[in-house]
Amino acid sequence: MKTGKLAKPYRIDDGKHFRLKDFDPADTGPWRSKEHAAEKLHNDIARLEELQDKLYAQEQWALLLIFQAMDAAGKDGTIKHVMSGVNPQGCQVFSFKEPSSTELLHDFLWRTTLHLPERGRIGIFNRSYYEEVLVVRVHSDLLDNEKLPPKLVTHDIWNERFEDIHNFERHMALNGTVIRKFFLHLSKKEQKRRFLARLDEPEKNWKFSASDVRERDCWDVYQKAYEEMIRATATKHAPWYVIPADHKWFTHLAVAAVVVETLEELDLSYPKVDAQKKKELAAARKELEK
Repeated sequence: MKTGKLAKPYRIDDGKHFRLKDFDPADTGPWRSKEHAAEKLHNDIARLEELQDKLYAQEQWALLLIFQAMDAAGKDGTIKHVMSGVNPQGCQVFSFKEPSSTELLHDFLWRTTLHLPERGRIGIFNRSYYEEVLVVRVHSDLLDNEKLPPKLVTHDIWNERFEDIHNFERHMALNGTVIRKFFLHLSKKEQKRRFLARLDEPEKNWKFSASDVRERDCWDVYQKAYEEMIRATATKHAPWYVIPADHKWFTHLAVAAVVVETLEELDLSYPKVDAQKKKELAAARKELEK
């Protein structure tokens, strides 16, 4: 299966009629197993390495990959596997946890804007400014920490933030930053299995936090928040991909396909050498050959 065809069913670039229940977290498309998909994933990772090298050399485009998900959906593992072949010099990964006191004194886009990728680089956000319409919306008391003037905290604040994000992403797209957003869609049943594995296996204990269980109690509220977020912020210039996450191997396969497809659309190439540069190279050769 071609890369574009693999990714297409999960792409949302117009959220008007989006419903999360229309997407199956256990879907694996036409792929039967990890072994069945292994060659495709290997080839896409190799292709990604080639494309990233051209992106880095050309220094015109930047690529921003945003990962959002419920706990245990596999964001870290997906980033690790899909980006395993790229040159670290051309890739920047940032994980956004609870905001610091300094970050809370700025607007909600400030801390992530500081880490946007430079031209020629791939930037990866493990969580992002979308936390401001997810966790902050589910736990609305967190708004108090942001020290906003009370008259600005109205019932419209979430729609206002959706509009701000839409305009921000449009601005970035018009300035050469290509944005692709991934929601790793995990089922509640599979999350429970992964949480229990973290408790049962000593080498995974460090991954578990009591807060994970408390957040699980808000599952339905989070699902609604994710649905409304995708519906409001999916656009052609910054589409969402709702990636099935119950099978990690398929998550890796689908995300890799999206990244490869995106870079191929940019028609990347190595910078061409002009006549003056060719003369300089010829002179350098003569000097070296003396």
